[in-house]
Amino acid sequence: MTFRALVLNCTLKSSPAPSSSDKLGREVLAALEEHGGSGEVVRVVDHRVRFGVSTDEGDGDEWPTIRQKILDCDVLVLATPIWLGQPSSVAKVVLERLDAELAETDDAGRPILFDKVALVAVVGNEDGAHHTTAELLQGLSDVGMTIPAQAATYWVGEAMHGTDYNDLEESPEGTASTTRTAAANAAHLSGLLRGSGYPAG
Repeated sequence: MTFRALVLNCTLKSSPAPSSSDKLGREVLAALEEHGGSGEVVRVVDHRVRFGVSTDEGDGDEWPTIRQKILDCDVLVLATPIWLGQPSSVAKVVLERLDAELAETDDAGRPILFDKVALVAVVGNEDGAHHTTAELLQGLSDVGMTIPAQAATYWVGEAMHGTDYNDLEESPEGTASTTRTAAANAAHLSGLLRGSGYPAG
């Protein structure tokens, strides 16, 4: 069964600047493709996404275009760097904009993001991957997405060092293995939900 995946890269860097979040996000997408997925990576900061908690904040807001991609996907991946032990501000803006979906329902009266699966990919040079993962997965669950087993992959470099994930010639086996597991579990869960989604309330 084929499915649609979307990676939202929440780096602070505009294109075409190198991005470690982009690298790991693309690795997750490649792993999903091994299970029948197809999709794209969207660098959120390249778009004019206004602050707010509605589906469209007007005045040139480009969130509606990204939102439609979310609605069209089966698996959403949030990829973020760590800053001061936290998800990037861009990732937090994405969660704030997703808050609007709590008021949106499908034809069966269910929250509109039900039956979508969420993953998280985190990179950084300091500790904080577990905290960052917890914040993002909690928010994604709150808006109705389903979290598979071991739904996050991450790489964290040594404290006080300047090596980025982007600097590595290849992904360490621990990260690569975790990425493969997260992708396999997400693909499996997405197939189950597409075959038999959550019931109407």
